[in-house]
Amino acid sequence: MTWFLSGFFLSLSLCLDLGIVNVAIIRTGVARGLLPSFLIGVGSSFGDLIYALLSMVGISLLMENRVIRWVLWLGGTLILLYMTWNMIKEFRSPKKIDLEEQGGEQNNRKRSWKDFSSGLGLALASPSAILWFATIGGSVIASSDANSASALLLFFSGFFTASITWSLFMAGVSSQGGKWLGHRLVRGFSFVSALLFLYFAGKVFLDGYHSLL
Repeated sequence: MTWFLSGFFLSLSLCLDLGIVNVAIIRTGVARGLLPSFLIGVGSSFGDLIYALLSMVGISLLMENRVIRWVLWLGGTLILLYMTWNMIKEFRSPKKIDLEEQGGEQNNRKRSWKDFSSGLGLALASPSAILWFATIGGSVIASSDANSASALLLFFSGFFTASITWSLFMAGVSSQGGKWLGHRLVRGFSFVSALLFLYFAGKVFLDGYHSLL
């Protein structure tokens, strides 16, 4: 269960970033309803899982080098603290979300696949997601020291479950109450995200301290 929760909260820290994927989910939920919005989220969940698996493979190869382990330890801790500070700033001065859906509504059953593939493409192309997995995700995964297949399965199951759960939550909220989405929602996301980043900063630092010193 510990590995599942570790993957779950790691994924949640990524989900709480109001990047292009979350904006797309919100806009679609407001304009077209729950299902199209959720399908975009499901597609993005698979995109995030692909990056997480690639991070694990890459980190496994690099972890043989002690210098790289030190860089991931110290660099990851500093980046997570920096992200915590950024979320605190966004909590104090929340950024605006453009909820205007472009192109109007198109009620077409064939669009379900398009919604899914759009979410997948957005996740894979998201600059914030690429940076997150290259720095934060890699550092946390490296510090987790999951050596068994069962631990890895639980970790990535938790990671994927959090992403799907978040997508359903965002789709439901945006489709039902999209008109009131604004500063209050952004401030809430920023506050929770700051707490998660601070938690992982402490986790990465302590795990690195125990394994390297």
